[in-house]
Amino acid sequence: MLRYFIQVIESFSVTALLIALLFSSIASGLEERKKWFARSCAISCAASLVLSVLKRTTPFINRTIINAWTFFFAVPAGIIVLVFLFAGIKKSAGTTAKKSPPGTAPGIWGRVSGALPVLDAVSLPLLAALLLFYALPTVFLYPSEFLLAGETAFSTDFLFKCIGYVLGIIAVALGALAVGRAGIDAPPPLLRAVLAPALVVNILSQLSVLVQFLFARRIIRIIPWLFSAMAAALNHAVVFFYAVIALILILPLAVFIKSFAKPVSTANPAEGRKRRAFSRRLRRWALSALVFLGAAAVSLAVLKPLTQRGVTLSPAEPMTIAGNEIIIPLEQVDDGHLHRFAYTAAEETEVRFIVIKKNEAAFGVGLDACDICGATGYYERKNEVICRLCDVVMNKSTIGFRGGCNPVPLAYALKSGSMIVQTSDLENERWRFK
Repeated sequence: MLRYFIQVIESFSVTALLIALLFSSIASGLEERKKWFARSCAISCAASLVLSVLKRTTPFINRTIINAWTFFFAVPAGIIVLVFLFAGIKKSAGTTAKKSPPGTAPGIWGRVSGALPVLDAVSLPLLAALLLFYALPTVFLYPSEFLLAGETAFSTDFLFKCIGYVLGIIAVALGALAVGRAGIDAPPPLLRAVLAPALVVNILSQLSVLVQFLFARRIIRIIPWLFSAMAAALNHAVVFFYAVIALILILPLAVFIKSFAKPVSTANPAEGRKRRAFSRRLRRWALSALVFLGAAAVSLAVLKPLTQRGVTLSPAEPMTIAGNEIIIPLEQVDDGHLHRFAYTAAEETEVRFIVIKKNEAAFGVGLDACDICGATGYYERKNEVICRLCDVVMNKSTIGFRGGCNPVPLAYALKSGSMIVQTSDLENERWRFK
């Protein structure tokens, strides 16, 4: 139960909080703009559900590619939103745009400033939709992993998983609601001061994933300093989570302190009661937001390590290294079970990889790490391959292919009754295990 509660918190809370603050930034604006925001989020939720179903039922969905394209549009949309938050272009656009004299074409700045309101109106709901489209499929796919092979839905374990999952969604929804209400009641400058750096941190996290995809596909050449920065960001992804939580924490804390300010005396007693009621409402929403943000941080810092206890990875098996090749006899790995190997790469980095026979004609070979959970590893339980971090059950037929929580594919060759793996391929992936 606790495992899935924490997974929902970790996977979805930052996205939900950012969307709540994005909505807060337009809550006092035009009704039509709020409707478009809600519509874009609803469409994104529906698309995420469809993607989750297709991912579960077909082998044709590659989440890595979809996530890369999502970030390809989300990063520019986030930057445009930041421009309006930092520079206040929305306010200045109406005053800087000048009408061209009759019979003349508008100048370049006239066309640009005339397009600013459109960019402002489109970028924010687009960003919210893309953030949801990245996070929700993972959340929607969790229930598909509740039942392991041979288990029944009429079991205590299945019930506890469902309870943890539902409680996680409820907690995130209530936390986002509380933060959103605190954002609506907060002074606009404070809201912008919190939202802008939170978006910057989130964009940096997205960029690290996008750069990793471009490196892996050889779309851009490897630049040492950029490669090191990307590797550090992916290996310490939880830092981005804590950074966003810490930044957002400032908002309800400031609102909570503000709620204790002595109300201005008024001649009308009814007006005084109204102001005191407003202060109490501020205090409740701010306190609720503080409780959720604190609980989210504690869940990852304290509770998450507790859920990972008791699962020990099997030791690495022996293998032969001849020059630049790793040689593994096929009879060593042809029993259909998970086999783990370890190669000591440069800088004394241990790079692990796994091998499992999927059927009579194919093996699944991949790193003991994935693009989502990092190098936490996989283990075998009841003839199923399980991710040690998120407890997701791997479909054996998809091991060796990219996508979701699958092991990062590793090239291999079969020769003279042995499996051959190149040490250079493991050297190229050692950053995942640092």
